[in-house]
Amino acid sequence: MIKIGPSGNSDAFYASGHKHTYEEGRFLHELGLDCFEYSFGRGVSMSDETANRIKNEFEKYGIEISAHAPYYTNFSNPDPEMIQKSIGYVLQTLIACNKMGGKRAVFHPAACGKAKREDAVAAAKSNLKLLAEACEKLDFDFLVCPETMGKLNQIGTVEEVVDFCLIYDKFCPCFDFGHINSYMHGGLKTTDDYRRILDYTIEKLGFERASNMHVHFSKIQYGDKGEIRHLTFADDKYGPEYAPLGRLFEEYRMSPYIVCESDGTMTDDALTMKKMHENA
Repeated sequence: MIKIGPSGNSDAFYASGHKHTYEEGRFLHELGLDCFEYSFGRGVSMSDETANRIKNEFEKYGIEISAHAPYYTNFSNPDPEMIQKSIGYVLQTLIACNKMGGKRAVFHPAACGKAKREDAVAAAKSNLKLLAEACEKLDFDFLVCPETMGKLNQIGTVEEVVDFCLIYDKFCPCFDFGHINSYMHGGLKTTDDYRRILDYTIEKLGFERASNMHVHFSKIQYGDKGEIRHLTFADDKYGPEYAPLGRLFEEYRMSPYIVCESDGTMTDDALTMKKMHENA
């Protein structure tokens, strides 16, 4: 089953008179959406009472929840203390997500900084092994999702993310196709462009893990250095387009968890994607 929903509370959510995230459960259910991503981008802070209320409401309406770790994780940082902090941010996100009834935590893998790319990637791989060791101590079910990144100085190409996932069977790729398109300066245009990514992932990780991938999708403006800002599906300049990818998910019979990250219209655009699959 393909699950589709928004990242965060959309303009439509607030326009409907809602204020609190726990209200998303009923809101998304009534729209026919399936999932939601909560962002801890600026830090993990949530009371157990709030987490429990979100869990109860989302479970009541059958909405699956995931969480995004703080944006400043960097597993290629040369400072061991900062690596421990990044590990801590991911663990905190997993624990908070578990309290909300979810099991997926997305995180940004790394940035090059002043290092050569190959050195930064090697450092990230080494430090992600430490993250895997720390995750093994958790006593609940979870998935950790390294995300593809959209700026040229960031670590997180499709190949890098897939390689990171080979470190640990609880690592699941998060393919942000807007980021991939930005990194490639508009390289996602045809069905075959998407097919190459899916085939590569299936070859390296096997069908089950590839099918269960985490997906971020939005159109994104990009420049010489990659990603600039998120757009809406109304944009007709930058892309990428979802339809070719959606058709491949149907063809391959995959079951991704798809999060729409459009700028303010993430609920509306998630519905657009959902309807494509209903009409398939």
